[in-house]
Amino acid sequence: MLAFNYTFLISTLCNSRCKTCNIWKQRHNDLTIEEWEKVFTSLGTSPFWVTVSGGEPSLQRHLADMVIAIDRICKPAIINIPTNSLVPERLQVHVARILKETRVPQLIVNLSLDGVGEVHDRVRGAPGNFPRVLENYKYLKNLQKQYKNLAVGFGTVVSTHNIDHIKELFDFIYDLNPDQYVTEIAEQRVELDTVGLPITPNLAQYSEAIDYLLAKMEKRRYHGIGRVSRAFRFQYYQFVKDWLAKKPLLPDFAGFASCEITSWGDVWPSCIKGEKMGNVRQTGYDFGKVWFSPDAQTIRKGIKRQGTSYPLANAFYSSALHHIPTLGKVAWSLI
Repeated sequence: MLAFNYTFLISTLCNSRCKTCNIWKQRHNDLTIEEWEKVFTSLGTSPFWVTVSGGEPSLQRHLADMVIAIDRICKPAIINIPTNSLVPERLQVHVARILKETRVPQLIVNLSLDGVGEVHDRVRGAPGNFPRVLENYKYLKNLQKQYKNLAVGFGTVVSTHNIDHIKELFDFIYDLNPDQYVTEIAEQRVELDTVGLPITPNLAQYSEAIDYLLAKMEKRRYHGIGRVSRAFRFQYYQFVKDWLAKKPLLPDFAGFASCEITSWGDVWPSCIKGEKMGNVRQTGYDFGKVWFSPDAQTIRKGIKRQGTSYPLANAFYSSALHHIPTLGKVAWSLI
């Protein structure tokens, strides 16, 4: 095993639309908090960045307990929680408790926002969701005054459903001045049951939108880690353009530098590659036995043969950190 810290995606709940995972059988067989603690103990302090996702993580009644256990046992540098803000009051209770009972260096809460007003509600299929997102943002920014390790941001999926209104959204979010803003392109994903759906913008649409965003990023002053994050985002947006243009891409390090642990204990290289490396329940919650299993090694060989990464933002950043040419471009932009 290479000597680097790993990026982990922890799924707290199945996505209710996922047919591949046979959700109707799996949804009542999620790992308990006691089982998760055994998994975290097996992981030790190897995780550097942990994303606690879902479905919607705030619907998991043990969300705060899970994050507190991750911090206590694994001590990652960053814990990230994305949310759709459908039940802001539940998320707020979880986050307040996490901040009170942990010392995680950086807790990031990213609010999904895919449009302004009715556009967001339509894209999400959730009438009235837009004001809930703003309610969450206001609450979290106030909480940030007490907890300096809290970062509050937004995340946007750029898709065919919002591409015609995306510049308005970029302007709106920049006026709110979040701590961070991440966008990623909509792509067909097994876990979201979007395979075969026409959700991905074409190269011309995406380039026009993202060049508008890049111009806004250029005008904003960044300091410290913010400058480094911006440099990586510039590389990510160029990477997505290359992906749409079917140009050669950076190697895929999924299953080497990162992985996803599903709510029922399966270990996948990533949420894009829903290939089962093993299940922690079947190894007595010993993650290492899954990570070094014959099935895991076979999957890694296939990933290495395929050779190219995917435009999922988290997957890109994990791969970019292990790709010398990309790191060189990032470093050059910081000079």
